Amino acid sequence: MDNDQPCANSIIDDSQKKMMHRDIERKRRQEMAALYASLRSTLPPQSIKGKRSLADHMNDAVNHIKHLQTRIKELGAQRNDLKIQTSSPDLSCTSALGLAGNLSGSTGSSSSLLAGNFSRSRVAVNPCLGGVEIVIISCVTGGSAEPQGVVLSRLLQILLEQGLTVISCATTQVNKRLVYTIQSEVASL
Repeated sequence: MDNDQPCANSIIDDSQKKMMHRDIERKRRQEMAALYASLRSTLPPQSIKGKRSLADHMNDAVNHIKHLQTRIKELGAQRNDLKIQTSSPDLSCTSALGLAGNLSGSTGSSSSLLAGNFSRSRVAVNPCLGGVEIVIISCVTGGSAEPQGVVLSRLLQILLEQGLTVISCATTQVNKRLVYTIQSEVASL
């Protein structure tokens, strides 16, 4: 009988170990399912269309995170450029918007952001709710038939290319100068 007792205890211990192992494994699977559901909820809708495997969701999450990281770096660099430029009292339009590289490839005066003498124009870029406010004070005419100052359509096009959505744009004339006020925000990722 003494020999049966250790055998019975080992059977009970084995069955308890198996039950504990099953419980632990079930809880682990439940936790992982909750984590995967949370991950899927953070992915963009186009990534979770249709029935896809868990590995596909993981790959999409990795790609989405890499995309967001590069986008954050780009926007951070733009923000830093804007901060540096706003701290300077005398700003030029191209440097204030970080657009000098975009203008270097332009040919002809019609595709250039600037027409005429821009030395009398001033630009201020101020942060506002979720974006920036750009105020440009420019000369109206220089005595000839050609307008002086900023070509507004080109400026708006460059803002859109930089990932900014234009919310409002107002132009007023004060003492032979045009004052452009453009409010924009960062377009959604």
